Amino acid sequence: MIAECTRLLTKPLASYVQRVPNNIDKLKKTLRKGDVLLVEGDQRVSQVIRYLTQSCWSHSALYVGDELLKGDPQRAADLRRRFGDEALHMLIEAEVGQGVCATPLAKYQRHNIRVCRAQGLVREDVDAVIGHVIGHLGQRYNVRHIVELARFFFPVSIVPRRWRRAALTFGSTNGRAVICSAMIADAFTRIGYPILPEVTLSDGPASSRKWWRRVVPHGSPRPLAKFRQHNPALVTPRDFDLSPYFEVVKFNHLGDARLNHREIVWDHTPEPAPALSGSNGHSAAAPASSATHPHAPQPRLRFALGGAWALLAGITRR
Repeated sequence: MIAECTRLLTKPLASYVQRVPNNIDKLKKTLRKGDVLLVEGDQRVSQVIRYLTQSCWSHSALYVGDELLKGDPQRAADLRRRFGDEALHMLIEAEVGQGVCATPLAKYQRHNIRVCRAQGLVREDVDAVIGHVIGHLGQRYNVRHIVELARFFFPVSIVPRRWRRAALTFGSTNGRAVICSAMIADAFTRIGYPILPEVTLSDGPASSRKWWRRVVPHGSPRPLAKFRQHNPALVTPRDFDLSPYFEVVKFNHLGDARLNHREIVWDHTPEPAPALSGSNGHSAAAPASSATHPHAPQPRLRFALGGAWALLAGITRR
């Protein structure tokens, strides 16, 4: 049942649309080790994660470049045999059905992606983050976590909003099972780097300043900030995008500083008219419903996954 549920959840969507073509050569030159790559996935499970997180990003991976070619000659030879020159540009990610694995950057050339870069990291920090993620290679993906997400396809309208985020940690108590964003968040948390913490601002007391700083005016006092980090298991791909501590890096031609909008060649070909139906000749176009929207779950899929979850829940209880 778990294998069948995983197969259904990882089935690619025929309605997936790439909004902007990716310049993969420019992406390879732009990326730095330790960058987080956010992906709008093209699988059914991506719909679940996008809905629960209210975001278009359903997957995250860490860019490690050629780090996997160092230290282990056998692993380096295997990567070069499987991927050739692409082994110089590798990602580490946690995938449903495969677990934590290394994949080439070119895998996401035809996906909608975003690059998020942590600011102020030194080389030791980057090495620690990459080393922690590499240490997870081979661990399995938390399938039960996905099964818990899948149940929200069926009774999704009755799930209170405040519980949707907590639902992402259901079944994730096994320390040997990981999910993509939680694995990366844990690596940054271990070096004390914030992702999307709760921040409380307060004015610093005057007594904490040196006496010469109190004599010489230096403008308004700098506010003190108290940070409270979220549980890494609650971090989603969306949090890296929203985080003020991660820079969004533009790499496509739309982010090129030399872009001149006056040189853009626009296509003014009229779009095809909507299909007509009925004897009166009126347009049959209607407002998009959840059955036709590319990011909305299909009714039959809701029923199938809801039933699968119910069966799995019964088996687990037994």
